[in-house]
Amino acid sequence: MNELLIAQLGKEALKTALMVAGPALIVSLVVGLMISVFQVVTSLQDQTIAFVPKVILVLLTVAISFPWMVNVMVRFTTRMFTEFNVVVRQLN
Repeated sequence: MNELLIAQLGKEALKTALMVAGPALIVSLVVGLMISVFQVVTSLQDQTIAFVPKVILVLLTVAISFPWMVNVMVRFTTRMFTEFNVVVRQLN
């Protein structure tokens, strides 16, 4: 029973981390692919060209989705603290 509970908590933590980081990672991936295609088409192979647009768009994405990210993290944290007694009882 202990291993199952720990695995479930780990699964929920990873799911929450992926949900919070997901939008920024997806935007970074899409922007990186678009810039890579642009660099191949124009034969422009400078590494700094990809950096600035990625940083700007990822920061913009994080700024826009920040309230949602905080809400997801607060729900997870609240759930962990409210169910703490149940978890400790099941581990013993």
